[in-house]
Amino acid sequence: MLRFLVLFLWVGLWGRQMQAQTPPASAPAAVVPAPSQQASLELGRTTFPVNEYFTIALRLRGAKLERYSAFPDLEGFKKSGKSSTTTTRIVNGKATVELLLTQRYAAFAEGDFDVKPFSLTVNGQVVKSLGAKLHVLPQPAASAAPNAGAAPTKPLQGIGLLDQLLGKPKGQEYVEPQDQAFLAVVPDKTTAWVGEPVHIGLYFYLAPADQGLLDFHRFAEQLPVLLQQLRQPTAWEESFDEADIVPDSVRVGGKPFLRYRLYETVFYPLNAQPLQFPALSLEMKKYRVAKRPVAGADNRMAGYKTYRSTPRTVTVRPLPAASGVSSVGRYRLLEGIDRTAFRTGQAYTYTLTVEGEGNLTALPEPTATLPPGLELYGPDVRQEITRQNGRVGGRKVWSYRLVARQPGTYSLRRVFALPVFDLNHARYDTLRPELVLAVRGEATRSAPATAAYIRTDPFYAQQIPAADNTLRPLDTPQQTRRYAYAVLAVLGLLTVIGWWRAGRR
Repeated sequence: MLRFLVLFLWVGLWGRQMQAQTPPASAPAAVVPAPSQQASLELGRTTFPVNEYFTIALRLRGAKLERYSAFPDLEGFKKSGKSSTTTTRIVNGKATVELLLTQRYAAFAEGDFDVKPFSLTVNGQVVKSLGAKLHVLPQPAASAAPNAGAAPTKPLQGIGLLDQLLGKPKGQEYVEPQDQAFLAVVPDKTTAWVGEPVHIGLYFYLAPADQGLLDFHRFAEQLPVLLQQLRQPTAWEESFDEADIVPDSVRVGGKPFLRYRLYETVFYPLNAQPLQFPALSLEMKKYRVAKRPVAGADNRMAGYKTYRSTPRTVTVRPLPAASGVSSVGRYRLLEGIDRTAFRTGQAYTYTLTVEGEGNLTALPEPTATLPPGLELYGPDVRQEITRQNGRVGGRKVWSYRLVARQPGTYSLRRVFALPVFDLNHARYDTLRPELVLAVRGEATRSAPATAAYIRTDPFYAQQIPAADNTLRPLDTPQQTRRYAYAVLAVLGLLTVIGWWRAGRR
């Protein structure tokens, strides 16, 4: 019997030792995996008039957009800018972010076009699209078009073959032509209120005649330095997504220029300190041209030139008569409710939406003053930010649960209030809803805060009252493990004593 007990204890100790040396099956779960992301491509309408855009949109969920490959070039189309919309949802304290990045394409002419299958690499993940067939219709409204039938007049070309007949010159002289290019930091205003959005664009302007003389040089290395100098420690920043550097046509001082957008952002001043942007430097590759061009040769020699912008300052004005209001913008308030008839004891989903232009991230929750007989739960918060055409706007949505315990009329105008500083009229204003609830039924007593949520789920309605609410120590498993180790130690000691006595006999 003693030998059987010893063998049993030895097997148990050996199994415990092997279990301690072998990592548990759930050990890999302790390693934090890379954040999961969901990326997809969405194509716009396949049939549209020539004066409208075709779009390719990248939708990203569950991860921040850190790096992505360029959108494809489509034959017969020209890229015409990007726009991005960020949607943030906060439910029960958990935030989820969704990004929609849209590339616009402008058709050169009407007709049928094929978008071949393509793919984008988003944060290391390859996202594929099967492509589509596009049908571009004529512009609906007739418009005067320039005379496209006239053939372009070709410049006269001389025949200069003396260098080829007499031999190539030993040396070539190069000259540096004058150019009209310049670098500029362009704010959309020179004076702003505290909290008012200030759009800042970093642009490089190039005359059309100088296109063959200049080229970007190590721009990816120079851009972080430029952005560091643009940062403002006294302002909240909402930067635009990096886009392909594609020029657009503008006029400066009555002269045509090609404008390259290098960076674009919006600052919201947090105090009355001015926004100061120093002179920035950008090194470009500039070609010198041959004094005596040779047919068939490049006739250019690369060099470098540094362009500097002019320092700019935006004066920030403090808000009049400090009142504690931190919401500054151009907003309007919308409201909605999930039903039209209201009875006591029922829960209603009520939403307040603020949309417009301003710093939505800093927009606080509306204040609530509850009358007797009305209960309020929540809110869940959802935020959508859109960056497009030099503007940052969007909407912020608060979702509440309302429960009326007593019949009567409840004017929500007296319940919710959101004080703001209206930039359109340069004055303080209070956004209030207009909905009035006419509640019928008999008075009911107040229920726990969770009742408004579990009323629609019969499972929780049955399980919660019957659940054991006795508090238990959090370290109960650890204590049980210590007791088991103590029992094993005592049994091991008895085993050793039994072996020792058997050996003496």
